[in-house]
Amino acid sequence: MRVRTVKESIVDEASPKISVEYFDNATVVYLSEENILRERDITAIENSVMPLIEKTDGVNLIINFRNVKFLTSSALGLLIRIKKKAYENNGKILLCTIDPKIYQIFAITRLDKVFAIYDTQAQALESLE
Repeated sequence: MRVRTVKESIVDEASPKISVEYFDNATVVYLSEENILRERDITAIENSVMPLIEKTDGVNLIINFRNVKFLTSSALGLLIRIKKKAYENNGKILLCTIDPKIYQIFAITRLDKVFAIYDTQAQALESLE
Protein backbone atom coordinates (compact mmCIF):
# COMPACT_ATOMS: atom_id res chain seq x y z
CA MET A 1 0.00 0.00 0.00
CA ARG A 2 1.25 3.46 -0.86
CA VAL A 3 1.37 5.87 2.02
CA ARG A 4 1.79 9.61 1.83
CA THR A 5 4.18 10.71 4.50
CA VAL A 6 4.61 14.43 3.88
CA LYS A 7 3.10 17.04 1.63
CA GLU A 8 4.69 20.43 1.19
CA SER A 9 4.18 23.42 -1.04
CA ILE A 10 7.12 25.33 -2.38
CA VAL A 11 5.85 28.77 -3.27
CA ASP A 12 7.33 32.22 -3.34
CA GLU A 13 6.76 35.32 -5.42
CA ALA A 14 9.52 34.42 -7.88
CA SER A 15 8.45 30.84 -8.48
CA PRO A 16 5.48 28.94 -9.80
CA LYS A 17 3.51 26.88 -7.31
CA ILE A 18 5.14 23.52 -6.82
CA SER A 19 3.84 20.88 -4.45
CA VAL A 20 5.76 17.83 -3.34
CA GLU A 21 4.32 14.61 -1.92
CA TYR A 22 6.42 11.80 -0.50
CA PHE A 23 5.13 8.27 -0.99
CA ASP A 24 6.79 5.12 0.30
CA ASN A 25 8.31 4.39 -3.12
CA ALA A 26 8.43 7.80 -4.84
CA THR A 27 8.53 11.55 -4.55
CA VAL A 28 5.87 13.31 -6.61
CA VAL A 29 6.37 16.89 -7.80
CA TYR A 30 3.21 18.65 -8.95
CA LEU A 31 3.71 21.51 -11.38
CA SER A 32 0.78 23.75 -10.51
CA GLU A 33 1.19 26.52 -13.06
CA GLU A 34 -0.69 26.33 -16.34
CA ASN A 35 2.12 28.05 -18.25
CA ILE A 36 5.80 27.31 -17.80
CA LEU A 37 7.14 29.93 -20.13
CA ARG A 38 9.37 32.40 -18.32
CA GLU A 39 13.01 31.70 -17.62
CA ARG A 40 12.56 32.63 -13.97
CA ASP A 41 9.82 29.99 -13.62
CA ILE A 42 12.08 27.34 -15.15
CA THR A 43 14.93 28.37 -12.87
CA ALA A 44 12.62 28.24 -9.85
CA ILE A 45 11.49 24.73 -10.77
CA GLU A 46 15.11 23.65 -11.20
CA ASN A 47 16.06 25.17 -7.83
CA SER A 48 13.20 23.27 -6.19
CA VAL A 49 13.59 19.89 -7.91
CA MET A 50 17.37 19.41 -8.03
CA PRO A 51 17.73 19.33 -4.22
CA LEU A 52 15.08 16.59 -4.06
CA ILE A 53 17.28 14.47 -6.33
CA GLU A 54 20.55 15.37 -4.62
CA LYS A 55 19.39 14.60 -1.09
CA THR A 56 18.15 11.08 -1.86
CA ASP A 57 20.36 8.61 -3.69
CA GLY A 58 18.20 6.43 -5.92
CA VAL A 59 15.15 8.70 -5.75
CA ASN A 60 12.11 7.76 -7.81
CA LEU A 61 10.81 11.15 -8.92
CA ILE A 62 7.44 11.51 -10.62
CA ILE A 63 6.71 14.87 -12.21
CA ASN A 64 2.96 15.42 -12.49
CA PHE A 65 1.92 17.82 -15.27
CA ARG A 66 -1.80 17.77 -14.37
CA ASN A 67 -2.21 21.57 -14.62
CA VAL A 68 0.35 22.40 -17.30
CA LYS A 69 -1.02 23.48 -20.68
CA PHE A 70 1.99 25.29 -22.18
CA LEU A 71 5.75 25.00 -21.82
CA THR A 72 8.81 26.19 -23.70
CA SER A 73 11.77 24.38 -25.17
CA SER A 74 13.73 25.67 -22.16
CA ALA A 75 11.38 23.66 -19.94
CA LEU A 76 12.13 20.57 -22.03
CA GLY A 77 15.82 21.26 -21.54
CA LEU A 78 15.24 21.42 -17.80
CA LEU A 79 13.56 18.01 -17.87
CA ILE A 80 16.61 16.57 -19.61
CA ARG A 81 18.90 18.11 -16.96
CA ILE A 82 16.68 16.69 -14.21
CA LYS A 83 16.79 13.24 -15.82
CA LYS A 84 20.59 13.43 -16.13
CA LYS A 85 20.98 14.45 -12.48
CA ALA A 86 18.68 11.61 -11.36
CA TYR A 87 20.64 9.13 -13.45
CA GLU A 88 23.90 10.34 -11.88
CA ASN A 89 22.32 9.72 -8.46
CA ASN A 90 20.96 6.26 -9.36
CA GLY A 91 17.42 7.59 -9.59
CA LYS A 92 14.50 7.44 -11.98
CA ILE A 93 12.33 10.16 -13.47
CA LEU A 94 8.79 9.43 -14.58
CA LEU A 95 6.32 11.89 -16.07
CA CYS A 96 2.55 11.70 -15.83
CA THR A 97 -0.72 13.42 -16.60
CA ILE A 98 0.63 15.28 -19.63
CA ASP A 99 -1.81 17.27 -21.76
CA PRO A 100 -2.20 15.70 -25.23
CA LYS A 101 -0.87 18.83 -26.96
CA ILE A 102 2.25 18.81 -24.80
CA TYR A 103 2.64 15.07 -25.37
CA GLN A 104 2.75 15.79 -29.12
CA ILE A 105 5.82 17.96 -28.48
CA PHE A 106 7.43 15.06 -26.61
CA ALA A 107 6.65 12.76 -29.55
CA ILE A 108 7.92 15.18 -32.21
CA THR A 109 11.18 15.74 -30.30
CA ARG A 110 11.37 11.99 -29.53
CA LEU A 111 11.50 12.75 -25.82
CA ASP A 112 8.72 10.19 -25.42
CA LYS A 113 11.51 7.64 -26.02
CA VAL A 114 13.74 9.26 -23.38
CA PHE A 115 11.18 9.57 -20.57
CA ALA A 116 8.82 7.03 -19.06
CA ILE A 117 5.46 8.76 -19.52
CA TYR A 118 2.23 7.58 -17.87
CA ASP A 119 -1.35 8.68 -18.35
CA THR A 120 -2.00 8.81 -14.61
CA GLN A 121 -0.04 9.22 -11.42
CA ALA A 122 -1.40 5.91 -10.17
CA GLN A 123 0.08 4.14 -13.21
CA ALA A 124 3.46 5.82 -12.61
CA LEU A 125 3.45 4.77 -8.94
CA GLU A 126 2.38 1.25 -9.83
CA SER A 127 5.26 0.92 -12.31
CA LEU A 128 7.69 1.37 -9.43
CA GLU A 129 6.33 -1.52 -7.37
